[in-house]
Amino acid sequence: MAAGKLPLSAFVDAARGTVPADLVFRNARVVNVLTGEIHEETVGVAGDRILGFGPYRAARPEDEIDLKGAFLAPAFWDAHIHVESTMTTPPVFARLAAAHGTAAVVTDPHEIANVRGAEGLEAFLDSAAGLPVELHVMLPSCVPATHLETAGADLPAADLARFYGRESVLGLAEMMNVPGFLFGDPGVRAKVEDAASRGLPIDGHSPLLTGLDLNAYVGAGIRTDHECLGRDEATEKLRRGMSIWIREGTAAKNLDDLLPLVTSANSERFAFATDDRHPWDLLTHGHVDHHVRRAIALGLDPVLAFRLASWSCARHYGFRDRGAIAPGFRADLVTFESLDDVRPDLVVLGGTRVARGGKLLVDVPSRGIPEGPSFRVDAFDASRLRLAASPGAVLRVIEVHPGSLATGSSTAEATVVDGAAVPDPSRDLAKLAVVERHRGTGNVGVSFARGLGLARGAIASSVAHDSHNVVVAGCDDASMETAVRRAAEIGGGIVVAHGAQVLAEVPLPVAGLMSNGRMEDVDAAERKANEAARALGTAVDHPFMTLAFLALPVIPELKLTDKGLVDVKRFDFVSPIA
Repeated sequence: MAAGKLPLSAFVDAARGTVPADLVFRNARVVNVLTGEIHEETVGVAGDRILGFGPYRAARPEDEIDLKGAFLAPAFWDAHIHVESTMTTPPVFARLAAAHGTAAVVTDPHEIANVRGAEGLEAFLDSAAGLPVELHVMLPSCVPATHLETAGADLPAADLARFYGRESVLGLAEMMNVPGFLFGDPGVRAKVEDAASRGLPIDGHSPLLTGLDLNAYVGAGIRTDHECLGRDEATEKLRRGMSIWIREGTAAKNLDDLLPLVTSANSERFAFATDDRHPWDLLTHGHVDHHVRRAIALGLDPVLAFRLASWSCARHYGFRDRGAIAPGFRADLVTFESLDDVRPDLVVLGGTRVARGGKLLVDVPSRGIPEGPSFRVDAFDASRLRLAASPGAVLRVIEVHPGSLATGSSTAEATVVDGAAVPDPSRDLAKLAVVERHRGTGNVGVSFARGLGLARGAIASSVAHDSHNVVVAGCDDASMETAVRRAAEIGGGIVVAHGAQVLAEVPLPVAGLMSNGRMEDVDAAERKANEAARALGTAVDHPFMTLAFLALPVIPELKLTDKGLVDVKRFDFVSPIA
């Protein structure tokens, strides 16, 4: 049965034990994130609330659960995620997250907003409503992400303002345009000022920001960051009042590096985040439960691991009745057998039993997001990929660092054929291009990258953070043309090609980012695409997520957009020929 919101008088009567509880856990080892203890209790639940500890009874025997010394803990929170990066829509994602013990996520739908603007944001909010997992939305702060690329939409402060006050909207999402904020871009500052004036939380995104600039950033009300590239950076931000969201995504992983900073004294300033996580990763490893297992395995006190996974995040975003087991808190609970291998068994969300043993016990609304829009790349052909160069020309090269969103910068002498720089697989030099797909501009940015390991063919994706033009890497122009054109034909997605042949594809017809279909089906298609990419020579673990971030001009050092090669430190274009 579904639990409802419990009126105050009903709560008081049930908490005092004068009426039966709806659900009772006996012989539970309670993971108490408020005190740092584990203690054995009987825990009562009525409606959507925890009654507390005491000799509670339920009206029906089947509503009394003897845990026999198993653990009872608060269900999990993800402090920062882009649901679109799961390649599935909110209801599809919620089915998996609920089965893994997730109670709530704080999500930034800036991917769909960069493609479809306010209409896309509305569609996302509609799709995210009424799910067993609460999707709390931070409004996209950077649509477009920067002036250095062509996005599908523009969301100024005035357009964002109408979304404030929605029940699911918490505040302003990651402020990535750090140069724009620091150097006085009026549109950027207006968004921060508007959220701050409303007393709303503002999330950060400021890799390598330090010193006086960091003071200005934090002092404006931007109080979290999930982009710390090392412990020294995270420590500086902690000392200035920021909270650090420890990210463990599919491509970007910071848990091993940052976890040693967590202590009992500062743990409320840390939380777990997935940021960007692909279907295979979710299906294979889980969601926030994976972070908890990893943190405990790395030596973090188990109770602190659960604090980071629940109460710390809920408290930061103003939810005073979430993320802990205490009287009056929302009954978001997980049971599990062992601290050495936390695997949620029974999942209770809002007082309702929603999953057991990884299987859903409830129906999840299936409101998808309408497909589209169509791609505007009809005029694209291989000739647009030509990079004129003279013999002896030196290329600026994007250095790919597996496991990191940051890239390096180097140079290499160009291999020149018929007056143009061409890929050179013998030196691991792949051609990289970003093809504008939203406005029919015809923009194509061309450069070179090292570290993808491609020996032949091409890989392409319309998931290219954050403007989501088509990013393609390849060893010859014909293969790259095939990949781009096929991505457009299927309404967006992932494509692997060799010459004129399409070897694998993952259709993502919702904004070129997501599928309304089952996560298992998307995962199966992505696995085939990964296998096809490996057959072309790449040894990168997550080639398509790695590819996607090569187009993100807010993370150092060199990135490529449809407008050209970007030196992120200078926040300006540079020639691909040094």
